[in-house]
This record gives sequence, C-alpha cells and structure tokens, in this order.
Amino acid sequence: MTHSHLLKSVAICSLAAVLIACGGQSEMAASTAETKPVPRAPGSVDTSIWPKAKSPVGLDAAMEARITKLMSQMSLRHKVGQVIQADIGSITPEDIKTYPLGSILNGGNSAPNGDNRSPASAWVKLADEFYEASKEAYSDGVPFIPMIWGTDAVHGHNNIPGATVFPHNIGLGATRNPKLLGQIGAITAQEIRVGAQEWTFAPTIAVVRDDRWGRTYEGYSENPDVTASYAGELIRGIQGEPGSDTWLKGKKVIATAKHFLGDGGTNQGRDQGDNLDTEEQLRDIHGAAYPVALDAGAQSVMISFSSWQGTKLHGHKGLITDVLKGRMGFDGFVVGDWNAHGQLDSCTNENCPDALHAGLDMYMAPDSWRGLFDNTLAQAESGELDLERLDDAVRRILRVKLRSGLFEAGKPSSRPGAAEYAVLRDPASKKVARQAVRESQVLLKNDGVLPINPAATVLVAGDGADNIGKQSGGWTLSWQGTGNENSDFPGGSSFLDGIKRHVEKAGGSVIEADAEGIYLGNPTVAIVVFGEEPYAEFKGDIDNLAYKPGDDSDLALLKKYQAAGIPTVAVFLSGRPLWMNRELNASNAFVAAWLPGSEGGYATDLLFTDKDGKVSHDFKGTLPYSWPRTAIQTPLNYDDENYDPLFAYGYGLSYAKPGKVGVLSEEAGIELSAKNDSDFFKAGKAVFPWALVIGDPSGKTTVKTTKAASPAGVVSIVSADDGVQENIRTLSFDGSGKGRFEVRGTPVDLSRQNTGDMAIYMRLRPESGTEAANVSLTLDCGKGCDPVQPLGKVLSGVKAGEWTEVSVKLSCFAEGSSMEYVSAPFAVETADKVSFSLSDVKLVANEGQAVCLD
Repeated sequence: MTHSHLLKSVAICSLAAVLIACGGQSEMAASTAETKPVPRAPGSVDTSIWPKAKSPVGLDAAMEARITKLMSQMSLRHKVGQVIQADIGSITPEDIKTYPLGSILNGGNSAPNGDNRSPASAWVKLADEFYEASKEAYSDGVPFIPMIWGTDAVHGHNNIPGATVFPHNIGLGATRNPKLLGQIGAITAQEIRVGAQEWTFAPTIAVVRDDRWGRTYEGYSENPDVTASYAGELIRGIQGEPGSDTWLKGKKVIATAKHFLGDGGTNQGRDQGDNLDTEEQLRDIHGAAYPVALDAGAQSVMISFSSWQGTKLHGHKGLITDVLKGRMGFDGFVVGDWNAHGQLDSCTNENCPDALHAGLDMYMAPDSWRGLFDNTLAQAESGELDLERLDDAVRRILRVKLRSGLFEAGKPSSRPGAAEYAVLRDPASKKVARQAVRESQVLLKNDGVLPINPAATVLVAGDGADNIGKQSGGWTLSWQGTGNENSDFPGGSSFLDGIKRHVEKAGGSVIEADAEGIYLGNPTVAIVVFGEEPYAEFKGDIDNLAYKPGDDSDLALLKKYQAAGIPTVAVFLSGRPLWMNRELNASNAFVAAWLPGSEGGYATDLLFTDKDGKVSHDFKGTLPYSWPRTAIQTPLNYDDENYDPLFAYGYGLSYAKPGKVGVLSEEAGIELSAKNDSDFFKAGKAVFPWALVIGDPSGKTTVKTTKAASPAGVVSIVSADDGVQENIRTLSFDGSGKGRFEVRGTPVDLSRQNTGDMAIYMRLRPESGTEAANVSLTLDCGKGCDPVQPLGKVLSGVKAGEWTEVSVKLSCFAEGSSMEYVSAPFAVETADKVSFSLSDVKLVANEGQAVCLD
C-alpha cells in the first residue's frame, strides 16, 4: 500500500467513525463494512501474487492425441497402476506381472539383491527383469506402457560403488558457480544411465533458513538467489536442452525439482515440520527457484513432507493444483515423497484419495503399494475417486514418458549409456568433481600456517583424515551414509591420500597419528580432519548448533597439538555451520570443507604450495550460510533485521585476500558439558552419546548400519518404517543361544533419577514368537544392581503387529542410590526365538503410569 493510499483509507475510516458516532450507520459506513477485506484462512493462497512460468516445449497436439487414444484403450486397473510407485525393496518383478504399476524407485537403502554395494551390472540386470515382467500385465488390447525407475542420485550417482560422488549441495553453494552445476548435472545423468535408470529425484531446490534441520546440507544456500541461479543449469544439465533430440533421452534423464514447498523453513528446523511463513515469504524465499526450474523444462516436481501453516503439502490443493499447475503452468507430473500421503489426517499409507484430489499425480508408496492399489482401484470403481482427476494424473505421467522416448527405448540394457561401465571411471568426470571440491572449500581462519611447504614433516590426525565415507556424508550408498569403508569408493581419495600425494612427491614425510592422536616423530605442522558423522533427513535434526555437546575429543586433539607448539590446520567436515569457537581458537587455520564426496582428497590442493613455493590453487569458496556466534544463534540469515553472525554470509578468506581472526568468545550460550542422560533411542537410532550394541556368546557388534548381526548371528537388527522412513528397529533372536541388545555408552550417574522416581519408557511391537518367550529387560548399572525385569510378560500380552507402551520404574532395578555407574541404561536378553520392534526408549517422570514387571 502506498503512502497516499494509506492516508486515503485512514480518512475514510475516520469519517465513517464520526458518522456512526452521530447515530445510525451511514451509507459510507455500510459500504466500508461491506468492502472490508476478509482475512484468508491459514494456508490458503492467492494465486494472483505468484509468478508465472512457461514450459519450454509446450503441449504437442499430436502427442496429446496419442495419449488420448492410449488412455481410451486402458482399463481402470491400468490407470490406477500408473499413479502408484513401489520401492524395489518391497516389490518383485513377479509382482509386476499382475500389478501394472507406472513406476518403481530405489529408496536410500534399497538396491538389487538387498545389497547397497551392488555393482552397476546388477542394476542393469534388475531393470531388465522388471521391464520384461511388466509386459505380462498388459493384455486384452491394452498397449504396453513401460515403467519409469526413479533414483535418489542427489550428489552424483551416489548409489553405485565407483560412481562419482560430488560434494553435497551446501559445498556446491559455496562455489557460486552455476556453470559447474550444469556439468555436474550432466555427469550425474550419464552415470545414472549406466545402471539403466531414467529418472532422478534431484535437484533439491529448498532454501534452508534454520541450520538445525537435518537436511541443511541438501540446500545450496540460505539465499534464494543462489538456489535460483543454479536451478536452470542443473535441470538442463540433467535433462538436456528442451526441444533438442537428446532432451530426456540418450544419456540424459528426467529431473525432479523438490520439495514443493517450504521444507527449508519449518518451525525450529524440524524435518517434516510446519512452515509458518506468510504466503509472500513462501513465494519469495522458498518458491524462488521453481519458476526457473519449470522454465528450464523440469518434468517432475516432488511434494514436501512438511506443512504450510498447519496444512500438509501432500493435501494442499491450493499450492499443488492452483499455484504449481495453474499459475505456473506446470505440465509434467507431481510425485509424492516416501509414504508422505499417509500423513494426511484423512489418510493412511494404503488409503488416500485426498492426496490425488489435491493434485498429486503419483503416490510414492514404497511398501504400501499393494494396499494402496487395491483401495484406489475400488474407490475409482465406486466413484469415490474423481475419475477426471485420475485421468489428468495419468495423462501427465504418460506425457513425460512419451517426451522421454520411453515407449520406443526398448529393453533397459539396450538403451544408450546402459552398461557402459567405463563411464563410472571417466577421468573427465573425476576432474569436474575435483574442481567442485577445490572451489567449495571455505577458509575461515589463517594465522599464516597456510599454505604448507610440501617438503615439511606433516602430522595427520582426526577420524576424518582417512575416511571417504565420513567425508561423503548421508545419501551415500545408503540412506544415512553410515558403515561405508574406503574400499566402497574405488578410485576415491581421502584427505590422507591427498596429503601424501603432495608431501611424498616433494620429498617431505607424513606422520599418521593413531586414534588417540598419539604419534612418533617431530612434525613441523599438523592437519586434523574431523567433523559430523553421516546422517540424513530427520535423523540429522538437532536442538542447537553446538558441535558434539559433551564430547570434546576433537577439541582436545587440537589443544594437545597447540600445547606442543605444533602449528595446526583444522579441516572441518560438516553438513551445516556449527558453533566452533573453541576449535577455531585451538587452531592456526580452519577450513570449512563441508561434505566433499569421493574426491575430497583434492581439497588438499589448496593447503600446499608446489615444490617451488608457489600457490597452484587458492581458496575461492565463500559461505553459503551464515556462521553463528553462539550455539543458540539460530535461525540466522543474511537478511535478518539485526544480523550479527560470527562470519557473515559470503565470507571467505584466501591467500590473495587474507584476514585476521582474533581470539573468540567461548561462551556457547548453553551448557556443553552435560551428557544426554534421558533420551536413549529415538527415530531409529541411538541418541548421542549412546550406541546400539548386539551380542551373543561369540562377542558384540556395534550397530552402525541399517542391518547388522551379532558375531554368531544369534541377534539381527534391521531398520523399518512406522509412519516415516526407518524410524524404528526390528530385533530378531534366532533361539540358537543367548542374545542381547543394549543401548551402551560412557557410564552416567542415574542415582538422582532413581531416587527421584524416574522410569524407563519404551514403545514396543511384538512381531513373532512373543507369546511364550522368556525375554528379560535389564541394564548394566555396575555393582549393587539386580537389573532383571520380565519383559516377556508385556510382549506376550500384546497382539503381533500392535504397539504397546510401558514405563518401568528405575527403582525396580536397584534400591536407593546404587545406580551411579550406568553404562547400558536399556538392554534386553533372551535365548528364545522371538522378534519385536522398538521405537522410543527414554527416561520419564513417574506420574503414576510406571510399574515393576515382576
């Protein structure tokens, strides 16, 4: 509203108030009352304020006529099949013979033969098997419609060993190099084609505004301008130039702009949470890159798990149908996220017409596909499902399949690029990845220790120094990116590899410290590589920006070398900015290396001179996110009214433009020393600093992956879904001996909690064999404990497949203050054959609900 308009409206309101005060309602007052804007309900949209976009190819009349004819030959069953996508971990080629689904996907932990390290040849073989089997679902005059296979290739083709794993998006945001992003998109596409897939769930064009979010590293920047500058280049790199002969074909694949909309701005940075922004903020910040992506020809858009102003996006007709498809003119198809439709209040994973009615075209129903298919078909037959909306969804899916040449492409192994395994080793691709690594590094501090003379004696320490899995982060070979070894990255380069490459060539020497940081020799400089452990999605959500609160081992290592007078370079691996003031003070140089991927060792090119003392590669990266002053300074964004970061968005030192960083305050704003002593197990994983351990008479195994077994195989554990992906664990005991599962860590004193009448809460679901199993609930609390409670009593009283909650008093395990040394606050043991699932385990106050089981 302009100033003159504001004055005019104030004058009208004043006059109306005077007339009303004089008695009776004037015509002007009545008119004013009638025209007063009515506030819109939360989550409603005004499509007129959103930008328009335009498909670069538009609708082709001949193609639309072909679709119309094809749809006239399809049965309702085949139409319903087109709108459902199943995960390869939950469907087989045999299933496809009778269920004519339109699509399959491989989720983060799904791969051929259930092996996340399956070679590319196994992917090609499985693609052929699904293709051949799917033909049998078409008969009685219904033309064959090939399936489309979607894959999470989010930082390169991160699903196949040996493929190029690029830096995660946060690092690419630091490069400010859109053209480089186009190259990365093209390389990713051709490597996807090697395994015979044709669709990637990328790029993520979320704009992250709270770094507590577990997906911060999937965003390029807090600045929507950066994301918008990348979107078009990425889409064209992945899909090709719209209108060209190779668009979506050959060595190009279908791209997905995701997640629509606002997932980077949820309240408190909670994954799958609620974005409370105004519609204008939603448009200008989180929607900024979508018109660019659509103008570049993006053929699919994935809907977010999250909500906007209380309404789940999967059910938001205003944003999906009215804004995306209407105002922005999107003519591709809209795909859901992992069972996210089931989060609508009116839905379950297997029953959700409301999502389709809101504008969803393809359900991602990884393990719920069969029930969803049967229910959706029944709803279509009964009229509960809008058949016009179903037809529109099918048309959109067929349009993209036709545009991509899928109908003429033939068997997956016969398509261009398929089984060309040498492409995964292409030096040109690795060269681009190495460029991306170098340009992504951000130098936060340098007191003069950098660059290093490679003829020096270099001490290398830190658990990230020789750990390609850690430097690659989540979404690498598995969903969480955990449990990876250097051998899983043939041809990859760790930081240690890179340091040796420079130092040994120049006649220097490398000293490798052990896990405790102990070394032999007299180093002239130390490089310590450390950082966050891999995580993905909600499993990376944090409450504040403290780095490993309660665990100062990395800081102690830096201080140890500092005290010894060794100039020290800190290389920090992370998926977000974190409060690192103590580590910055304890180092002479500090590099934000982000998550550089399989070629991360080439970041060391910036740390050394050549043998003649010249700098071959200077630092170019600048911060894509603001760096906090304290652990509680979040949200923190460049456009905040009272913006006061430690290092501003866009900051980054170089040899050409050096700068000084003084001694920083070490006040975090929160207590850092307290270990977590109340939450033990949550969202499918142990809560730091605890770990999951399974054991049998042959020994123990620390669980670091989604599947694990004890040394003799007595106990096995696997991640499973309960509403969201992999948020529970299923334990199976084979009955061949005594097995144990425990949450274990550094001992804590729970004597105060014990005398304070606290209880251990757990959420359990019997799976099989629990009717008469002897299962003990126990804990490791040192001398003086009698920790056995008969958990089997609880399990036997609950039906298989049903959840139950139970709180057991700590005092049931030990009297008085005898729990001063608890190293395993939760454990179960049995020698019987039994299986059950576990959700949350935590300490809670006894408000009358807690019991003893014996």
